[in-house]
Amino acid sequence: MPVTLLGAAEIRALAAELDVTPTKKLGQNFVVDANSVRKIVQVAKVTASDRVVEVGPGLGSLTLAILETGAPVTAVEIDHRLAERLAATAAAHGVPDGALTVVDADALRITELPGDPNVLVANLPYNVSVPVLLHFMETFPGLQRGVVMVQAEVGERLAAPPGSKIYGAPSVKAAWYGRWRLAGTVSRQVFWPVPNVDSVLVAFERDGQPRGDEAERLRTFRIVDAAFQQRRKMLRQALSGVLGGTSADAVTVLGAAGVAPTARGEELGIDDFVRISRVITE
Repeated sequence: MPVTLLGAAEIRALAAELDVTPTKKLGQNFVVDANSVRKIVQVAKVTASDRVVEVGPGLGSLTLAILETGAPVTAVEIDHRLAERLAATAAAHGVPDGALTVVDADALRITELPGDPNVLVANLPYNVSVPVLLHFMETFPGLQRGVVMVQAEVGERLAAPPGSKIYGAPSVKAAWYGRWRLAGTVSRQVFWPVPNVDSVLVAFERDGQPRGDEAERLRTFRIVDAAFQQRRKMLRQALSGVLGGTSADAVTVLGAAGVAPTARGEELGIDDFVRISRVITE
C-alpha cells in the first residue's frame, strides 16, 4: 500500500478536529500543497536507506512526503496535540508500523534522538530556526546533510559568504559545521495561513572532519559574537574585550593569526576566526 499525502481540505479538517489554530508564537505555517513537500524531499535527496529527523512536523504533510520514500522518520513536535495525532494520521495514509517515531519535546532542549538519523528535513518555525539548526548540528554529529525551509531573510543569512551585507554571526557559526547553500524558493501560497514573508530552502552538508572540539567551538563562537556585536568597528576594537582587554592586546593576537587588525568581522571566514581562537590558547 503506497503512502498517500495530505490535501489542503484534510489539513484544515485535521486542524479543526484538534482545535489547532496556527499561531505566530510557535511560528506555525502549515504547508498545504503536496507538490511543495515532495519538492523539499527531492532537494534533500532522501532515499529509503536514509534515516530522517524532522523538526516541527505539525499535521504531517512533509512527514508523509518523507515517508513516501521508504525512509524511517523521527519527528520532533513541541505541540502535544499534534504529536499525539501524528501516528494515527500516518497509519491512515499507508505508513507501515515502525516507520514513524514521534518525539513529543522541545527541539531546542532535546539531547537524544531514536533511530540515529543522518538527514535533517524540516519546515522550521521562523522564530527559532537558527537556534534549532545550530543545536541539532552540535548535538547530533551523525546528521550529515539536510534541507530546511526557513524565512528567506534567515536562509540568505545562513548561506551568505564573507563580505556580503547580510553575512553575520549565524553565517559563521553555521559554517563551523559545513557548507550551506540556497536550494530553492517557496511560494507564500502553499502555506496556511499565508505568511507575510517569503520562504527559501537551505541545503547543508557537514564537513568530513570536525573543525575542533567543544572548547574550541565555544571560544571561536565567543569571538564571532564579539566581532558582529560591533560590526562597524575594526577588529582591534571590537575584539579587545575577548582578546586580552585592550586594543594593543587584540592587535598582537590578530597579527599572530594573520588577520589585519583593521579588518571588520564581515570580512573574515570561519577559518580566520578559528585561527584567532587558536592563538589565544597557545
